[in-house]
Amino acid sequence: MLYRDYDQAGLDAQYHLRLRHPDFQDHFDAWAERSAATRQRLNARLDLAYGPSAAEALDVFVPAGAADAPLHVFIHGGYWQAFEKHDYSFVADGLVAAGAIVVVVNYALAPTVDMDEIVRQNRAAVAWTRRHAGDFGGDAERLYVSGHSAGGHLTAMLLATDWPEFDGLPVDTIKGGLAISGLYDLEAIRLCYLNEVLGMDAATAARLSPLDMAPGSGGCIVAVGGGETDEFLRQSSSFAARWRQADAKLEELTLPGHNHFTIMNELADGDGALCVAARRQMDLP
Repeated sequence: MLYRDYDQAGLDAQYHLRLRHPDFQDHFDAWAERSAATRQRLNARLDLAYGPSAAEALDVFVPAGAADAPLHVFIHGGYWQAFEKHDYSFVADGLVAAGAIVVVVNYALAPTVDMDEIVRQNRAAVAWTRRHAGDFGGDAERLYVSGHSAGGHLTAMLLATDWPEFDGLPVDTIKGGLAISGLYDLEAIRLCYLNEVLGMDAATAARLSPLDMAPGSGGCIVAVGGGETDEFLRQSSSFAARWRQADAKLEELTLPGHNHFTIMNELADGDGALCVAARRQMDLP
């Protein structure tokens, strides 16, 4: 066996979601259409630079009359090699309606940059958001992060970041995270077809695996769809177990009937399970 109980074909199948869900493009098209409507409807400040490269930009969605509002930074998925922030504007719908400022981050993708640089850029986006919170009526002491798929991995990496070492920020820069259908054990990714683009060696996969890191000071909600592959279910359960062993603040959510793509509606919709959980984490009604 190549990894756990999988040979190469079996491991690849666990992560090849476009083969598993032939209707994948329907989901992507729906997200894009809804995202365009979100940018038109909400108070959106688009394409704000947080770093020197063109890819290092973010969009900020601000509720009316925001004053000392919590900030919710969202990191998109795409296996670190696909999509960009405009594809995910729709995640702001429910949270902005509840009173949160939502920041959707763009970052450079593999193979243009490596995994270390992707992590660094997302850390820089969080640092920028904290420093500019007041520009949008936000409270820098109420900063939260979430992400889907590869964004779930990056969310976990942000929670584990040594913020004083990275940018001279407080240890508790991030007050909590919501990791959705995330990837926390990158050895599985290194050994499957995805690494043809990512180019990780064993040391990189180990260094960037949140499963092997001490939990950060902020709590984490670990969410996954009940209809996801065994490997995605294992990724979430193993990560949750790691946090539990460390007595870290943790909530696990398994959403029955949802797959890797449909679960995103639960964050975007105001009454969705993930939106409700994120609001509760931020002490919003």
